[in-house]
Parts: sequence; structure tokens; C-alpha cells
Amino acid sequence: QVQLVESGGGLVQAGGSLRLSCAASGGAFSTWLMGWFRQAPGKEREFVAAISRSGGMTYYANYANSVQGRFTISRDDAKKTVYLQMNSLKPEDTAVYYCAAGPQGLSLAQEQTQYSYWGQGTQVTVSS
Repeated sequence: QVQLVESGGGLVQAGGSLRLSCAASGGAFSTWLMGWFRQAPGKEREFVAAISRSGGMTYYANYANSVQGRFTISRDDAKKTVYLQMNSLKPEDTAVYYCAAGPQGLSLAQEQTQYSYWGQGTQVTVSS
């Protein structure tokens, strides 16, 4: 049974930083594409970032108030953990953040239906 567990969320002031972690167990972590998604109250879940199986390629969301340039995704296969470093946080970043794993490549990273496993989520709240 594959399990993903997120941690590192919390309350932070605007402009601050947080690092989220997602620890995996029960699967071949090094073969998975790993992604981060988020969901704010009353809104649909949206893509944030993804990192390739090799760890050499990353992909970030490109929408209004884009996370690109502020967030960095990374992975440590030895620890079976993926990270999301979040800097210059804004109130609109407030959401539950989920990590996900799947067999697809980066070309499909934004499509949440392509991910096979999901964590329970960790709450990130950014105050103004």
C-alpha cells in the first residue's frame, strides 16, 4: 500500500517562507513523477509544481499570481521525500497543499487525473 504524508504547513505572515515535505512509503519512489497541488476553500484543486523521475526537470504552474519564481520543488530519493520550498508567500497562497505521485511524464504533470497516489494534505495559511 502506497502512502504519502505531507507535513510542514502552518501559519505565516505575508512575505514569509515555509518548506513542505511529502514522505512516501510502500512503493518505488524513484520511478514516480511527483507533484504538488493546492485547494483553497470553495475552489477546485489546482496544479502547483512537479518534478521528474530523475529529479533533473521541474515544471511550475503558470497562472495569475504564479508560483513560478517564488516556489521550488525538489526531491531526495534516498529519503523518499519530495519538498516544496515556498518563499515570498502571499495571502492568496492560503490553501490545503497536497502531494501526488504517478507514472506519467512532465508533459502531463498538470493533469491531476494522471496521478495514482495522493496525500492527505497540509494546511498553509498566509496572513496579511
